[in-house]
Amino acid sequence: MMSGKTPAHLGPRFIMGNGVTLRRLERDDVDHVRRWMDDPEMRTLVGATNAMSEDEAEKWFETIETDPSRMWYAIVIDEDDSVVGEAGLLRLVPEWRTTDMTIIVGERSQWRKGYGSEAGRLLLDLAFNYLGLHRVAIGVVGFNEAALAFWKKLGFTKEGVQRDGYVHDGAFHDFVMMSILEDDWRAGQAGSGQAGAGDAEGAA
Repeated sequence: MMSGKTPAHLGPRFIMGNGVTLRRLERDDVDHVRRWMDDPEMRTLVGATNAMSEDEAEKWFETIETDPSRMWYAIVIDEDDSVVGEAGLLRLVPEWRTTDMTIIVGERSQWRKGYGSEAGRLLLDLAFNYLGLHRVAIGVVGFNEAALAFWKKLGFTKEGVQRDGYVHDGAFHDFVMMSILEDDWRAGQAGSGQAGAGDAEGAA
């Protein structure tokens, strides 16, 4: 269920799922993002190169607030209203009906509990049902096998490799490019008996 879509380019204020709500990112959430990006392993897994300074974090938030090609959310657990991650659409081009997507569950204690999967379903519902997009794409660090399996489970298909597109510890690594089309997503929804991510019963 989606509600509160002002201003338009920022998307709905809340997207409510099963045990998880995507809440439009607020300034106070930036402290969480900075803390997550201070973790070297987290940066490695998501392909980030450096921790965020306070000034960099402020500029990042301002960009999210003003850039019409981005929609960004905090991943919030309904049970205790805790923020466990961030999720968003970026490089959104309505004329091409395409966007990129990102999900980061930053709280290690909340890994492997299905929150990222539910956030992913909610974002895909936003992309295909609410925004009417045709294609959603992602890039995954090639050695992050858990992330590759995660995106495949959400319905994404590998479509190519950026060879040596990322450097970690002085060595080159590939980026794996993946995407999902609206027909793929709708077929998956029909197969699972779900009308939409926000209306699905049971969490992954």
